[in-house]
This record gives sequence, structure tokens and C-alpha cells, in this order.
Amino acid sequence: MLAGGAQDGHHVSMSTRRFLAESLAPVVDFIYPPRCPACGDSVGEQGGLCHACWDELVIPSEPNCRLCQRPFGENGPQHGAICAPCLADPPVHDGISAGTLYGETARKLMLALKHGRRIALAPMLASMIAARIPEIEARQGRIIVPVPLHRQRLWQRGYNQAALLGRQLEKLGHGKLVVDALVRTRPTQSLGGLGAKARKKVLAGAIALNPKAKPQLDGADVLLVDDVLTSGATSSTCVKVLKRAGARTVRIVCFARVLEEAKDLSRRAA
Repeated sequence: MLAGGAQDGHHVSMSTRRFLAESLAPVVDFIYPPRCPACGDSVGEQGGLCHACWDELVIPSEPNCRLCQRPFGENGPQHGAICAPCLADPPVHDGISAGTLYGETARKLMLALKHGRRIALAPMLASMIAARIPEIEARQGRIIVPVPLHRQRLWQRGYNQAALLGRQLEKLGHGKLVVDALVRTRPTQSLGGLGAKARKKVLAGAIALNPKAKPQLDGADVLLVDDVLTSGATSSTCVKVLKRAGARTVRIVCFARVLEEAKDLSRRAA
């Protein structure tokens, strides 16, 4: 009876919030007319993109590499093959799912979320990530882990954008979020412009496992969430830590991926 009452109360609460949101939407739109978060043009609803900005987003196409989702193009290998970079240097991860390839519109959206405090963008960006995660992969018991921020950066920004995306993926049914599974033991400099050896040196010992999370990671399938995937050095370090902790598989998921050579091989969002 008690459980049923709690469930009914939760249902009423959700219905009430939905009713209030729908009722107040016209007032909010009147005071704050909906604008495209990427270019500022008028749009039909809060949090949406204008048609021009949607068209600028580049979605990784198929066929693509089974391991890293690198698009092959129409004349390339069949879907599910492995690309030359992955054959030459097998990745430590078990796949990459990127919502978009990094471009001007994707950059604006990430800056708005990351530095502009536009946290209301997280549901839209997470839904684009979710659309790229293979449906055939089991979701039961899957763990969602965000790439961690050092506490100094977290205090300055007020939130971890990767954790915001992870929370939305949890709501979409892609697993259970363990927000503090990984920790940054010290602040690190930007990896931009550094070579592979220099990146490895900067990251050495900078990311560690939270011992409290080990029981949940043992034998688990993990989604490692990042906002933008560039060289992959940070995410690879995280993957290694998670696998040492007992994770069975680790798939990297991100909103945008820097992959300049693949842009011409990808279809644009409709």
C-alpha cells in the first residue's frame, strides 16, 4: 500500500510538473522569445535549433569503422569493417559514438553548454549522442561514467558538462550514472598542440578510480561520456583506468568529435 501510494504520488508529481511547464510555456516565450542557441535567430520553441544551424551539423555517416565510427564513404569498405588507423594502432576502447563531427555550429553549442552556462542544452545534445549508440548493445546493468573535472575547475564552472550529458543519457534509459567513478587527482594543462608522448606525460597519474565505485564497475559495460573528443588521449586514459577496475567493455560517447578528414564523407542532418 505504501509503495503504491509513493508511486501514485510520483505520478501526480510528474503530471503536475508537466501541466505547469505547458501552462507557463507561453509566458516564458513572451518574456524570453525562443532563440537558436547557436546563432540567435528566432525559433519555434525553447532549446531548439534553427533550420540553418541544423543543416550545419555534420552527422557521422554509414558505412563506418566498427571500432571508432570513422566514416568510410560510399566507395569504402562495408559497414562493420575496421579502418586503417585502428588496424595500425588498435584502440583500448570498445567503440566510439559521436553525435556530430566537430564544426562551427557544434563548437558554438559546446561553448554555450561548457562556458555559457546553457545547461538546458544538455537534453538535446544527449539525445543526439543517444541516436548514435548501437541498439544491439545490451543496456541492462550498463554504467554511465563522465570524464572527470578537477575540483578546481568544477568549483570555477559549477558543473561538469560531461556529467550533465550523462544524466540525460540515464534518463533516456542508457544505463545508470555513476558520476564520481573517476576523479582528477590534479589539474592538467590543455593538450592542444602536444604530441602523443607529451600528452601521455601530462596525463600520467592525473585520472584515478574512486575506490567506492569499483564494485559497480566489476564486469560492467560502461559508457564513458565526454563533450568533445579531440586526440582521444584523455578518454583513452579513462578507459584504461576503468578496465583495470574490472570493466568488461568501455564505449566512448560524446557530442562532437574532431575528425576533419571525415567531414566530406558524412551526411548532413536534415
